[in-house]
Amino acid sequence: MNMPTSLAIPERIWIEMHDTAEGDSCDVIVEMEDGAYYTAMFVTMPYLERQMELSYQIGKNLTDVPAVRYAAFETPQIIVPDLELETIEDVIDNLLSLDTFCSIFTKVTEDETEDEQDAPQASRKRATAEVAAVVVTEVLRLTDPTTVA
Repeated sequence: MNMPTSLAIPERIWIEMHDTAEGDSCDVIVEMEDGAYYTAMFVTMPYLERQMELSYQIGKNLTDVPAVRYAAFETPQIIVPDLELETIEDVIDNLLSLDTFCSIFTKVTEDETEDEQDAPQASRKRATAEVAAVVVTEVLRLTDPTTVA
């Protein structure tokens, strides 16, 4: 049985800054008290503006394609004013309080089909534990995760 997100309590938060000079996006992994892992991408307005400019530049260089500024993403993006730890923690707290955390964050599971029959449609997004393990052990460049008190 799935724990309601309003009762879920974050245990640790890992933040991986994307390797860009801009520092305007990051991946966040949240470990809950029950051992479940969730992931999401946080971005700032400069990130969105950069993505729109990239789309425009691509359109300018292709024939029969209008040059237009837009940003389209295959994965959810959480737009924040900055990528400070306090901001990210506050967003996570708000999403949990509003019971929308699981509709925004992607749950990391052992198997891509795990719990699909029991999960509501909005929360059927999954990432495999193998992918998360690679991110936690090889991608994240933190010495210690942030432990939420």
